Amino acid sequence: MALSGETPSRTGLDTDVALAAEGDASAFERIYRTHVARIHSLTRRMLSVHEADEVTQDIFVRTWQKLGQFRGESAFATWLHRLAINVVIERRRSFAVQRERMTDDPSALDMLTVAPARADLTVDFEQAIAQLPPGAREIFTLHDVEGYKHREIATMLEITAGTSKRQLHRARMLMRKHLGGS
Repeated sequence: MALSGETPSRTGLDTDVALAAEGDASAFERIYRTHVARIHSLTRRMLSVHEADEVTQDIFVRTWQKLGQFRGESAFATWLHRLAINVVIERRRSFAVQRERMTDDPSALDMLTVAPARADLTVDFEQAIAQLPPGAREIFTLHDVEGYKHREIATMLEITAGTSKRQLHRARMLMRKHLGGS
């Protein structure tokens, strides 16, 4: 039974987190099932459809390994989300993609081609995000989808806030073109 002020689902999640931290695989499976869709969506937006499955699994392996470090100072979902962001960023760094894709040159994205909008196609936001170059996609997802501020993105990605702002602006322009806007 839930204590006053607690919801049963929150209490159940807290119990599962505690049990999983002690090695209970069934409790961890319940955590996985509760959070896998949101984490997979995040990885798909920040990386690519092809990498999302593998990275999502990596995130949950890392979660299992680090559950003992969860101190409950924030909601578990917040802790898991931050861990996921860190795994994605680590993934990008390990392939040295970050240095190649981030630039302070505002004209770098001008060379990209975007297919002209067609009125007979339905708007597909996920497809539009997938069409963005990796750096612009990552910043667009972190800022416009996940709600991080430019200074937070700059710290996470080890870039300047100005680079983050420029990449976001370009990403938005490319999204407008892809989605048929002006």
